[in-house]
Amino acid sequence: MREVAVIGVGITKFGELWDKSLRELGIEAGFEAIQDAGISGKDIDALYVGNMSSGRFIDQEHIAALIAEQVGLSEDNIPATRVEAASASGGLALRQGYMAVASGEHDIVVVGGAEKMSDVHPNEVTETLAASADQEWEAFFGATIPSLYAMIARAHMHKHGTTREQLAMVAVNNHHNGSLNPKAQFRSEIKLENVIKAPKVSTPFGIFDCAPSSDGAAAVILCPLARAREFTSNAVKIIGTGQATDSVAVHDREDITTMAATVKAAERAFKHANKGPKDIDLAEVHDSFTISEIMAIEDLGFVNKGEGGKAVENGLTTLDGDIPVNPSGGLKARGHPHGATGVAQAVEIVTQLRGKAGERQVKNSAIGLTHNIGGTGGTAVVHIFEVV
Repeated sequence: MREVAVIGVGITKFGELWDKSLRELGIEAGFEAIQDAGISGKDIDALYVGNMSSGRFIDQEHIAALIAEQVGLSEDNIPATRVEAASASGGLALRQGYMAVASGEHDIVVVGGAEKMSDVHPNEVTETLAASADQEWEAFFGATIPSLYAMIARAHMHKHGTTREQLAMVAVNNHHNGSLNPKAQFRSEIKLENVIKAPKVSTPFGIFDCAPSSDGAAAVILCPLARAREFTSNAVKIIGTGQATDSVAVHDREDITTMAATVKAAERAFKHANKGPKDIDLAEVHDSFTISEIMAIEDLGFVNKGEGGKAVENGLTTLDGDIPVNPSGGLKARGHPHGATGVAQAVEIVTQLRGKAGERQVKNSAIGLTHNIGGTGGTAVVHIFEVV
């Protein structure tokens, strides 16, 4: 297997982008990544696009071919593949692109992620996202993604003593980071008391505990590490990748306060990279809800199970903490266009490892990790990156 590097990154602003279509967002992110890599369309061998549910959000299927056509890749009949794994679609697309290059099947691969979620009524968004849970045994009976995560949060609070204030601290920290990110959907800091007093979504969550449904796109360019210097001096190596699945339905899990797919995906990525949690300098984790980040730092091995809330309270996850988490603002503040999220996480880690993250730059960072999950944890994808 060949070593693989990221040689270019691109990302749109995230938010309610009423004046831009899905194809326009994909083109914007893709062209930015191509320019960053210093390549042309003629160099590209394949395209992988992470997208969760464009058929329901914008009545458009066949997304990969559509994006390929819009950026001129269809003229050379470049293979284009859509990858779907609910909100882990982007992370899984990155893994598919990685394997295509590592195996020698392709040399230069574009991995994109895109979602346009603001063109339908919020009720339709809620119904569509609920389809990433078990439709027959959860969604049919009225369970939504927020309510399922709320049950997980209540169980974590009961079993491990996690407090409402600790949940709120996740949102406060990520909004601070997002305020430093010009591409973030939310660029205003928030106060702890405002998070706690915010209108309720599903107890214990208020609106500030939940990531938004966003529009946006992100892209990365992959190539063999041996060829990276042909294109850029800013290459970042992918040294580990891991994927795992779990039951889609929460009720079938042994312990809902642990996401077994995250644990296993992380184990596989760390083994592949020959690294451990203590080697990671910063991480972008899937904070679709505040409890998600607390569980992620536990399941990834940064802290012991049950200590995630205390870690946040003690400042371990801040930009200058022991393990900075979500310097981009995370899903919570940067935004969460579901198909783009996993790729956006990679864009942030590469930007950080290049030392180009501006005010939110994590000092002395050499190894970063991304963690992307689908639904309530039915799919998990973990990648580890290192400065070349």
